[in-house]
Amino acid sequence: MMNYKILFSLTLLLLIPLIIDDSYAQIKSGGFGQSPFERDFGDVKFLEGYFGTFNNKIEIDPGDDNVPFTVVFANVGTQDITGIKGQLSLPVGFSSADGPGSLITANSDSNSLAGSTFYMTFNVNIDKNIQIKQYPGTVKVDYSRIRESGVRTSFSEFTFKVTGDSIINVKALDPFLTSLQSNNVVIEITNDGTAPLSSVDIVATNTQTELASTSSSTTNVENVVILESNWDVGNINPKSSRYLTATVYVPGNLQQDTLRIPLSIQFYNAHGDLQTVSKIVDFYIKGLIELNMYDVGVIELSNTQMVVGEIINEGNENAVFGFVTIEPRGDSNIKTKTQFIDEIEIDSPVPFNIPLEFDGEPRYGEHDIKLTVRYKDSVRDETLYTHDATIFVKEPEKIQSDNSFMFIIPLIVAAAVGFYVIRRRKKSKIQAS
Repeated sequence: MMNYKILFSLTLLLLIPLIIDDSYAQIKSGGFGQSPFERDFGDVKFLEGYFGTFNNKIEIDPGDDNVPFTVVFANVGTQDITGIKGQLSLPVGFSSADGPGSLITANSDSNSLAGSTFYMTFNVNIDKNIQIKQYPGTVKVDYSRIRESGVRTSFSEFTFKVTGDSIINVKALDPFLTSLQSNNVVIEITNDGTAPLSSVDIVATNTQTELASTSSSTTNVENVVILESNWDVGNINPKSSRYLTATVYVPGNLQQDTLRIPLSIQFYNAHGDLQTVSKIVDFYIKGLIELNMYDVGVIELSNTQMVVGEIINEGNENAVFGFVTIEPRGDSNIKTKTQFIDEIEIDSPVPFNIPLEFDGEPRYGEHDIKLTVRYKDSVRDETLYTHDATIFVKEPEKIQSDNSFMFIIPLIVAAAVGFYVIRRRKKSKIQAS
């Protein structure tokens, strides 16, 4: 029995080191150091690294040079640190802005208090062949504790992203508006960059607010009526466009002028930061030319039948370089002819008269015709106005010959001859006596 107790005691003595070593291994693998009471804390903790400055992240494109790259740290130690210097190690394709072979280095401008954050901004060149994606990096920080000699060093590995750059452009698909009427406009929002735009929201800003704070307005949008003023556009991928529509009413007193509509565009960039940019869409306001044609018919003038009528411009802008053309419709054989009428002024009828000619033998009675007015507006765009009409061509009256007059002519001749003979005889008798 005694031998069993001795054997059991020896077995426990052999197993205890193994149990203790296994527990120690668990504690060490948990990152607590050589014992549960030891912590391997450093003074500097990496927070984030990105392109931009401390308070402004920026989007960048491959090929950009001298781009700021900021690394943010926290002083998690119990003492202030000073003499902070950093060195950045990035993959192939990223180099120092100081030139080939130079280290990417930066210094902190001030000390870092215990519990505060600090940052260092490096300047980096980006090769044009770099892809838009995420990359790994390493930063080395040298520093010293206040009231302590010697330099401490901290290494941190991190990831950063080449985001691409978003570029917003706006334009009107049709930059012309017409006064005295409602205009349906389409505005194109284009992302010409290489980074996406997310959750794009657009507002047509009210310049009445701008006029309250400035002595003059750079736009005249307060003079028109815009029925839609807010658009939720959504996401716009690189090299793609989205479209928004609006209805704009322009009053009659606004013409031959430029309308500038300011847009406030909000979106989230590739960093996830909310951005706001302002753009202006320009339109040119044309006057309204609205033609109507009245009193189309046929009259006879100097034994020539003519198609006549009047053109009325009921708009607020004169039409210039006007022509009227008559064309046959259906089985009509009237020849196509054109007359120049020049300017078509507002509220003043412009008459036209086109001589009738036929292709072949004249055909009398009803004819279906088309009248086309061709003119230009203030921007010299040509416009056609057409009017269909039915005219009646009368057959001219026939000239009847007077047979009685044909009998009178020989009698007159005979009387004249007789009168001449009598006068000759009387003259001869007078001479004989």
